[in-house]
Amino acid sequence: MLTVGVLSVSTAAIFIRLALAAAETEGVGFSLVLAASRLTIASLCLIPAWRNFRDAQFSPNALRYSIASGVFLAIHFACWITSLSYTSIAASATLVTTNPVWVALLSWFWFHEKPSPLTFGGIAMALLGSLLVAVGDGSSGFVGSNPFLGNFLALIGSWAVSLYFLLGRSAQRRGLGIGSHVVLTYTTAALVLLPLPLLFGSGYSGYPAPVYGWIVLMALFPQLIGHTSFNWSVRWISPTLVTLTILAEPVGSSILGAIVFQENPGPVVILGAAVIVMGVAIAALGVRETPQASG
Repeated sequence: MLTVGVLSVSTAAIFIRLALAAAETEGVGFSLVLAASRLTIASLCLIPAWRNFRDAQFSPNALRYSIASGVFLAIHFACWITSLSYTSIAASATLVTTNPVWVALLSWFWFHEKPSPLTFGGIAMALLGSLLVAVGDGSSGFVGSNPFLGNFLALIGSWAVSLYFLLGRSAQRRGLGIGSHVVLTYTTAALVLLPLPLLFGSGYSGYPAPVYGWIVLMALFPQLIGHTSFNWSVRWISPTLVTLTILAEPVGSSILGAIVFQENPGPVVILGAAVIVMGVAIAALGVRETPQASG
């Protein structure tokens, strides 16, 4: 399930950049249009899941956690998608997937799941690989119009998505099924994002037809398949392991970026990708050896 999720979300940055190119525009307003439209379409596809609420048995707190998860998902997409207008695919995808650090720390205090030394070592190695990807990315064909702003927005996106996963885990462990959770979370995020483009002078109509095609693909693959796979997985295994696996996303995104945009990764990026894979494997062994709290 995690493999399917990673392969799906690796396409997100590519679809976003293709939409930006098709619209021949960039900036906060259009980035928010992409984020809101992606989540709105995903929510509409999940309308049948609303029927599950009638017979479901769950704690009232589960709804609160799921709604809060949606708010942080909205923040994540608003920041991360905007970052792709200002920095490269590899740098943005690398920084936004630093969440294993934040998830491991929050899980330690929230769920009392203290990471094992092996897990800490794997996290450190995976983050070293991410740093190599980001540094090596400087030699690609695209650095960005404002790398500092883009990288900072991607980092905020990482903090937000960490809380999104942990809140979603809490909602599901309080009895909310995966279908009910994702439809409530995605709908909340869509409702938060929908009015925001208007505040920045952007609307939802008047773009070339290919823009809407890329938005639909964003909703179907990285959102419905990718994010739902992660939300399902985070209920059953350590959220640290789930987010560590997501570190493979910048590897897939960089490969696709090289194919589609000729952002050639270079030897340092390839080395970083190999280090990420080794770090994830080591951390996974550490998670398997650590008893998990019930949460």
